Amino acid sequence: MALSDYYGRRVLATQTTVPAEPGVTVMPTMEIAATTVRCLRCNTVSNKSEAALPHQQYYCRHCLQLGRVSTLAQFYHVAEPNQFPVQRQPLSWHGQLSPLQARVSAVVCQGMANHQRQLLWAVTGAGKTEMIFAGLSAAIGRGERVAVASPRVDVCLELFPRLQKAFTGVPIALLHGRQEEKYHYRQLTVCTTHQLLRFYHAFDNLVVDEVDAFPYASNQALLFATGQAVKKDGGLLMMTATPGPVLLREIRRQQMAVSYLPLRYHGHPLPSIKEILVGNWRKQLHRGRLPVAVHRQLKQWVATRRRFLLFVPHVADLEPVANEIRKAYPNLQLKTVYAADPQRLTKVAAMRQHQVQALITTTILERGVTFPGIDLGVLGADDPVFSSSALVQIAGRVGRAKERPTGNVCFWVSSCCRRVNNARRQITALNQRGRRLKNELSIM
Repeated sequence: MALSDYYGRRVLATQTTVPAEPGVTVMPTMEIAATTVRCLRCNTVSNKSEAALPHQQYYCRHCLQLGRVSTLAQFYHVAEPNQFPVQRQPLSWHGQLSPLQARVSAVVCQGMANHQRQLLWAVTGAGKTEMIFAGLSAAIGRGERVAVASPRVDVCLELFPRLQKAFTGVPIALLHGRQEEKYHYRQLTVCTTHQLLRFYHAFDNLVVDEVDAFPYASNQALLFATGQAVKKDGGLLMMTATPGPVLLREIRRQQMAVSYLPLRYHGHPLPSIKEILVGNWRKQLHRGRLPVAVHRQLKQWVATRRRFLLFVPHVADLEPVANEIRKAYPNLQLKTVYAADPQRLTKVAAMRQHQVQALITTTILERGVTFPGIDLGVLGADDPVFSSSALVQIAGRVGRAKERPTGNVCFWVSSCCRRVNNARRQITALNQRGRRLKNELSIM
């Protein structure tokens, strides 16, 4: 490994693999107490009995996918030196922000310059990525090391080419669990939040997108990794359309600066949810048919060649639903996708490149991916797997393109559901705020 591979990282290694150069710091991997051990990579505390290896050695079971942390190994680290060429104008994007986007972008940029802890709270389709371009550009121009992280691989795969186009002269690293390319030291990194566990005081500014998404919001190890990946005096920008209770509490206590944007970049409202009662759809599915209301909508989409996403609650629902749709519409280009699908990335790319007309999916595509001009349905939207915030995010997949800012959002339910009603109310409230803001701007 090159010495630069250790910059701002904790590399799990043996002494024989570490370059014998000044500046390489040896760090312990675990903290041993009387009855417990604590992993210094993910901060998980385990009982000695469940973490035991032979000869009074210990390991961490919780972050094994990144390589086994144990008392038999050590971390090797080189303090981040920010060894990057000077970039006077790193931003090559020539798009134009709306007045509202520009206002928010300026606040975010200043917060990054001051290395603040801040939140960008914007509706789905508001253009969050474009609003951080100025802040990233200024940070790169200052010689800072920056990263954009997300809990979802799909989000990273969408962000990476967009950032490559926006910063054509800046080498960018893409890091996720399925990446086969060797790690390289880069000034700008796009990565999953799990990959942050490998970094230590590396980034002058860190952006975490979709902070309310599973598994980030409820994963203490990932929250710990975020704090460890940022320098002690570094800045943290969190972004979401649906902040959870922890973030809302920090906002109320004024522990975090907030930039709020309740309008999409094209100025159109979020699509409203059409809720349709279909009875016990699984019982109908077991009998070899889908509800009539579902077929009625699918028939319209297929006839007009509309591209669409169809969400189902569980992986076990994918093939039975797909089989019934294929029987009814044999010429429909259709694929199923779920989190552990070995062809997941290929299928999502095929949908993005218009090679398929429809994807049947679990909640894995609820956020962070953009397929312009699509319609959308959720079969079993009243299932407990769909939270209100997830339903808002799912509905937000529709109407993201300026060329087609509207679209159909159908939620098929077995019975009335509080979570679905809450999602509808949230979208209504966001659209009302957006209209008020547009009216205020028109008066000014």
